[in-house]
Amino acid sequence: MPNLKDIRKRIGSVKNTQQITKAMKMVAAARLRKAQEGIQNMRPYSYRLRDVIGELAARADFSDHALLEQREQGRVELLVFTSDRGLCGGFNSNVNRQTEIYAAENKDKHNSIALDIIGRKGNEYFKRRDIPTNKYFEDVLTQVSLTKCAEIAEHVIANYVDKKLDAVYCVYNEFKSAITQEVVVEQLLPVVPVTSEDDSAGEFIYEPSKEEIMDAVLPRHITVQIYRMTLESVASEMGARMSAMDAATKNAGELIDRLTLQYNRARQAAITTELMEIIGGAEALKG
Repeated sequence: MPNLKDIRKRIGSVKNTQQITKAMKMVAAARLRKAQEGIQNMRPYSYRLRDVIGELAARADFSDHALLEQREQGRVELLVFTSDRGLCGGFNSNVNRQTEIYAAENKDKHNSIALDIIGRKGNEYFKRRDIPTNKYFEDVLTQVSLTKCAEIAEHVIANYVDKKLDAVYCVYNEFKSAITQEVVVEQLLPVVPVTSEDDSAGEFIYEPSKEEIMDAVLPRHITVQIYRMTLESVASEMGARMSAMDAATKNAGELIDRLTLQYNRARQAAITTELMEIIGGAEALKG
């Protein structure tokens, strides 16, 4: 049984840990509010642009632009969104697991599957796995910006246009709420056409020309979708970290209560033992 000094040291250690987890929860909550505001502002534009591009792809010929070309998906690239830091519950493990599940379920469908990774945790995880990694994008999550996402989009687009790959899928956590995130596998390239039940709209009118419109809009669409997914991932990370640190703080409080009870029992036992020794000594002197 541990002595009183050991129990006191353990209680002090748990209290220090509780202070750290409480501070981390508060920081994550503050960052979550900012991230949540960012994704809520971005979603309407991103979704509407995706719908417009989908309708454009449905009405255009695949020969109109290289990003519309539908090929047999032999070589596939997965763009995996993880975090740079841990202590965020199952945030990273859920994305990594879904990536491995996709690779296992589609190994017969695709000739090869490779990864492009955002986030240090994903890079460290897949270094020890059999799925090859093409590129690891560093410092994307330090300060998320459209410029950094445009660089990722340029890399993906160049590989697709050069026919180094036939399809690109994104694996990321979609933000639902502070306590709920859903892992999503979403096709990024080729652009997915949207079938509409309303055919009364007719053809689009392109000004100045179809080629110039395609060249301007399609790469922007890829950039915007990667930017949205990055914001989704960041908001989900902060929500997961806040929930994990809240649970850790509560667990630390419960552990402190148990250790305090153990300490009081041990102290009472020590006092009782000392009293018994004093009484026994007094009785011996009387005899």
